[in-house]
Order: sequence, then C-alpha cells, then structure tokens
Amino acid sequence: MTDALPPRVLTIAGSDSGGGAGIEADLKTFTVLGVYGMAAITAVTAQNTTEVRAIHDVPADIVAQQIDAVAEDIGIDAAKTGMLSNAAIVEAVAEAVARNGIETLVVDPVMISKSGAALLKPEAQSALIEALVPRAFMITPNIPEAEVMAGIAIADEAGARNAAERILALGPRYVLIKGGHLGGNEVVDYLIGGDTAQVYRAPRIDTPNTHGTGCTLSAAIAAFLAKGYPAAEAVERARGFLIEAIRRSLPLGHGHGPLNHLWPLS
Repeated sequence: MTDALPPRVLTIAGSDSGGGAGIEADLKTFTVLGVYGMAAITAVTAQNTTEVRAIHDVPADIVAQQIDAVAEDIGIDAAKTGMLSNAAIVEAVAEAVARNGIETLVVDPVMISKSGAALLKPEAQSALIEALVPRAFMITPNIPEAEVMAGIAIADEAGARNAAERILALGPRYVLIKGGHLGGNEVVDYLIGGDTAQVYRAPRIDTPNTHGTGCTLSAAIAAFLAKGYPAAEAVERARGFLIEAIRRSLPLGHGHGPLNHLWPLS
C-alpha cells in the first residue's frame, strides 16, 4: 500500500434500516474520518428510531466469507465488530479474525438496542467472551454490557474501574468502559491496558437523539487506530468526534434520533 492510499477498515456488524447505527453509522464514520470502509454484514434489521421490528441473521459461513473476501484481496488495517447476534456468528468471526491475522480489532459487545431489543442472544454471550474478546485489541462495553462481562454490578466510578480490570483479565489488550449509563452531569469513560490508565470526562449533552453512539465511537476508534494513533489518543480523538456528532444530532423520527455523523462536512 502506498502513502497515497487511505487506511482500510472493516466493520463486521448488522444493518440498521434507519441509518443511525450499525453498518450504516460505521461507514459514515469511516468516510468522514478519511479511511476506506468495508463491511461484513451479520444481520439485517427492520428498525427505526422507536423500535427494532425484525432481525434476520446472515448465515455464519456467509459472514466469514465476507471477511475472507476483503482480507484476501483488499487487506485490512483495522476492524471493528458490532451486532453479532448469535453464537455461530461470533465463533465464525473469531475464526476469520485469526485466519486473516487481523490484529487491530475493536470489539463493541452490542447486546441491547436503544429501544430495548436484544441484539445478542444470551447463549452467544459466553461465545463472545471466550472466543472473540481474547482476540480484541480493544473492547468497548457500556455499563450494562460491562456488568454482564465482569459478573458484577456497577454503581459508581470505582465499580467501573473494578469491572474494567476483570474484563482485561479475559484477554483483550485494552478495555474502554463507557460510563454514560451511570448518570450525573458528566459522562466518564475509563481506558485501561498495558501501562495505560486513562479517565475521560465530558459534560453530558441533554438530547434524546443518541441512537448509534456505541457504534459510532467504536468505528471512530478503529479509524484512528488504523491511522496509526496509539490507543489512548485514538480514544480521545474518537470521543471528540462523537461528542460533536451528539451535539449536532438530528431530530429525526419519534424516538431516539440519530447522531450527525457528517458534521465535519458542514
């Protein structure tokens, strides 16, 4: 690859027909951050800002073939996972990541949608923890996801730090716990891994239009990692992008509206 070509980043996730999260949010994020986006679709959803009406899982072998196809021809500098839906898909993705030597992998352990729909079947949670998390460069759970993975309740910042340490012991190089669910006037995120222990704080933005925040953050982190930024700086830059996308979020629909991923172009 020459210097003139952009970094190549793959999203492995579900499609959101409403365009606010999933593959659609990831590809928008990749584009405005200047990386070449590719996609392996794990599920097709019928959803909008208020609900997930239906989910159709893509066969696990087709998911794996999508990853293999782009890895063998185009190449992958970084990848991220989002909605993986079932255990067979989780295991197929983990095997494809190993087979294709994808080292810079950001795992967003998507479990529940903003509207409350289950996006990862309960039996797939153990597959995620055992097969995919150990292959992750970074994992980015929110508080409810971190509680499941760490096996503890999280009520405050100390609990979040404790959970991060427990999740780090599962094998990823870095753990970023997103603290938005803890409430308060600030959103506090925690990054640990290697010799890094970083706390990020930002004022909470009062808006209902937060659909796709987790997808967007993990996509932005993957993009900045692909550009060569170290973990802590990649997270800082990704959070800056996300905060502005929330600040300029779009009041579309009647539920949780989408972020404005295209704000750098305005």
